[in-house]
Amino acid sequence: MIDISKTIENIRATCNNYVDPDLVATVIHDNYYMGSNNILEIEKFDIEKEDSFEERIVKILKYENVFLNIGMYAFVPVINECDIYSTEDYNLKLSNEEFEKYANEKERVFGILIKKESEDYIIGSCDLCGCSIDAAFKEIESSDLPFYKKLKEIIDSKIIY
Repeated sequence: MIDISKTIENIRATCNNYVDPDLVATVIHDNYYMGSNNILEIEKFDIEKEDSFEERIVKILKYENVFLNIGMYAFVPVINECDIYSTEDYNLKLSNEEFEKYANEKERVFGILIKKESEDYIIGSCDLCGCSIDAAFKEIESSDLPFYKKLKEIIDSKIIY
């Protein structure tokens, strides 16, 4: 079973390269549209002022899904590359097939969506900015291709069981 609090601590301890530690989590509604990413300003869900960031997320998870940002990626057309930024940076050369499969978005943040009232999670991505009316979470289709395998490897290194 995933230890949600320890996983959040682990992500926040090393995320300065790609995101502010206070903005590592985003509320995701059941329709997968993005909610607030300012966890420290949420005042419902029985959250108290003295609750830690991790305690707040655990309380929110009783009512909402939460996306944890583990990095970001950007696809480079013409040369079929993908740059991945997380604790470390990676540059992947993709086959035409792989580029076609995954490069439908230019820049996205990736991580895990923890489903409310559970410890189940889905690997996926969100828009860089949640300010657009259609900003949403999108599941990344599992495959044996290098892009997905690299994202999974990075994510697996952050999850604590």
